[in-house]
Order: sequence, then C-alpha cells, then structure tokens
Amino acid sequence: MTENHLQPAKPRPPDSVAAKSANTMNNDHERTDTLPMSRRSFAEFAKFITGELGIKMPEEKLPMLQSRLMRRLRVLQLDSVEQYQEYLFSSAHGEEERAHFINAVTTNKTDFFREPEHFNYLTNTALPALGFGRKGGSDGQFKLWCAGCSSGEEPYTQAIVLSEYARQNPGFDFAILATDISTKVLDHARMGIYDESRLEPVRKDLRHQYFLRSKDAAQPRVRVIPELRRKIGFHQLNFMASDYRVKDLFGVIFFRNVMIYFDKPTQEAVIQKLCRNLVPGGYLFVGHSESLTGLNIPVQPVASAVFRKPV
Repeated sequence: MTENHLQPAKPRPPDSVAAKSANTMNNDHERTDTLPMSRRSFAEFAKFITGELGIKMPEEKLPMLQSRLMRRLRVLQLDSVEQYQEYLFSSAHGEEERAHFINAVTTNKTDFFREPEHFNYLTNTALPALGFGRKGGSDGQFKLWCAGCSSGEEPYTQAIVLSEYARQNPGFDFAILATDISTKVLDHARMGIYDESRLEPVRKDLRHQYFLRSKDAAQPRVRVIPELRRKIGFHQLNFMASDYRVKDLFGVIFFRNVMIYFDKPTQEAVIQKLCRNLVPGGYLFVGHSESLTGLNIPVQPVASAVFRKPV
C-alpha cells in the first residue's frame, strides 16, 4: 500500500482577501473568540464531510464544527468562516488545505487496552482457531489490520498482546497494518511518544517491557520500544475510497468505534470492502456500542462485538 504524503502547506490567504495591516494580523493571531457560521456555510461543509469521509453531520453539530475550525482561521489570518469556506473550496490552496481540514474535523478518542475483553478473545479463541495455537499450527505470519487507528494506542496495544503471545508460542510472528484518514494522528502514532499518564490502563510489567521512559522529570513521557514500532506499518486510508489498495489478507481486522459516525448504508459499504481483505474464517472486531443488525455483510456474530467470516 502506498502512503499518501500530505505535507502541511504554508498558510496563505485566498487571493480575494485583502492584505491586512500588521496590527490587525497580530490581533487575529491572538483572537480566541468563535466567529459565527451561517447555516448555509455549515451545509456546504457538512456535504463535503459526509461525501468525503462518510461522517454524518446533522445541523446540531454546527457549534462543534464552528469551534474546531477556529484554529485554522487564526493560522490563515482570516476574518470570517465564509473566507475560510472560499479558501477551502475555491482557492488555489484548497487541495493543500484539505489535509488540515480533515485533521480538524475528525474525532480521535482512543486509549491503551480499550475494551480489553477483545484482546482476551483474540489470544484465547481467534488465534488458535486460525491455526496459531499453543500446540503448533500455522508457520505463516499472522496479519492484523487496525482500521481507524487514531494516534496509535490501539495498534500498539495489539502489538503488545501479540508479542506476549509470541513469548508463549515460539515461532509465532505477526505484522500489523494501521490506517487512519488523519495525517496528524498518523504522524503522532509513528513517533510512539505519549504522556506517561496515558499508560494507566497498561499493566506495570508491560510498561517496563515495552516502553522507554523520558529522563525529563518535568515532562514525564514514554516511547514505545523500537522493536514494537517496527511491527506496525502506519498508512493513510479513507474509508470512502472505492478501492483501499490493500493487497494483504488478514486473519483479524479491528474496526472499533468508527462506525458510530456513519449512516447504515455507509457502514454496510465499508464493512463489505474491509471484508474483501479478511481471510475465510477471519475475525472482525467492532466497538461494543456498535450494532451490525440489518446490514448485508459477509460475517456472522460469534461473540460480543466479534464477527467471523465463514470458512
């Protein structure tokens, strides 16, 4: 899969925006208030977000979108939401700005060892059923896809769980593909650096085994060890793309807490595309709050928020 490199653009105002005095520009940079967004502007942004990202955007999300776009207006030194709208959709810089817009509007809530029951099911049931059991089995590499990986806590959790499994099963090897639409969170994930407080859900022995502590006591941070980082390939992927350009087949796909932002037709279409890369007998894990009821998809429920593709 080819990574889509979107480099942050140097902010420039649209051609139609008159140059402002240095005094005004300084005031704009320091501005912390929220500029008004009309329903008409919201409708155009919402149409773009739903069409490009599949995210539902009812009108009650107007205040949230309004708030999230304020930083971009300050960076670009724009005086109104309408000017930003023109910059994004009509100016020569619109294509470059799209990456910043997507980073601003997408939600990235995640934790280490979130919904831990899934990781027990992965090691106790899914891996043995796929031939990676403790009494021998497949000699091939186990491949897992973390679809919607956010800032990396989930794929690093998966890598820890699989590394622990490998310690108990000599010869077991694995690789993880981790994808997200946001270039900002992917950059964060590749670095593997987190505030130490983020490790609260991680067992103490696993913290010592898989994380390096910063020597700066004033800023207690940790970094995932290089051996674990090398097990994961981070790539940008838009679930609304017609072709995901993922060639590998996976024994397990984690697609958790992403569908809540999609309507039912989009959920069905995305799961159908994901399952093209799921091996027969492979497992799909979704969020515990997500329902696949009524969707025409090629997997069947086998446990709470766990589905399996027929062999």
